[in-house]
Amino acid sequence: MNYRHVYHAGNFADVVKHAVLARLVEYLKRKDKAFRVIDTHAGIGLYDLSSEEAQKTGEWHDGIGRLIDATLPADAAALLAPYLAAVRTVNPDGGIEKYPGSPLIARHLLRKQDRLSAIELHSEDSQILANLFEGDFQTRVTELDGWLALGAHLPPKEKRGLVLVDPPFEIAGEFDRLVEGLKKAHRRWPGGIFALWYPVKDRKAVAAFREALAGAGIPKIMDIEFYIRPPSSEPRLDGTGMVVVNPPFQLESELAVMLPALGKVLGEDARARWTVEWLAGETPAS
Repeated sequence: MNYRHVYHAGNFADVVKHAVLARLVEYLKRKDKAFRVIDTHAGIGLYDLSSEEAQKTGEWHDGIGRLIDATLPADAAALLAPYLAAVRTVNPDGGIEKYPGSPLIARHLLRKQDRLSAIELHSEDSQILANLFEGDFQTRVTELDGWLALGAHLPPKEKRGLVLVDPPFEIAGEFDRLVEGLKKAHRRWPGGIFALWYPVKDRKAVAAFREALAGAGIPKIMDIEFYIRPPSSEPRLDGTGMVVVNPPFQLESELAVMLPALGKVLGEDARARWTVEWLAGETPAS
């Protein structure tokens, strides 16, 4: 995976990840009490799909490009509406020219009492993100290693909220860092919702990651995987995964509606498939 997310912005993996993110934020809004969204690898926040980088791969055409005007079953359309509304907000003239990253999607969904912490390590990207949110008192942009934020920024003062961990996977060892980061974060804030994104590219690495999570001693771990095609003979992004710790009780039933609808739109040659599996229940393996 190339770190520069503009190459991949709006692809099928982003669609699934951000659809789940939107459902988690919508769940938090069911109570009046304020909450905080912490995005540990926030990127630049808004991506120009007409840029040379985005056009070079064109991945968004088979992601948000397919979904934005697709005809969906009514129940799936209702669940995907908050996410798609965030996308349409940055495309006021219709069509798709820009794609909002996770911090901008989360910010679009917040109420006046809620807050966003957007964390980005790379100085140039952090400055772009800060400019994007300039003057927004509900959002704090911090230039910091997102892995460190899992200690320093938890628990938030609101004591309610969501942590999105969406690393770039540009260097080796990201799966190990996800597991260790989650352990540290969960110790500091066991009641928080954690959402961890990962690519399904190296099947052995994914299997080892899932096994490590199952044995981490953390309860209530749901794993969501979505594949647009069967495994390739060469390493390529065939699927996307999202681990959710402390998921809302209704998320599983919502996924049972959303994932089939997304599969019909995003799958290659009707070969999409998906799984929702509990890696740890109320009482985790130790």
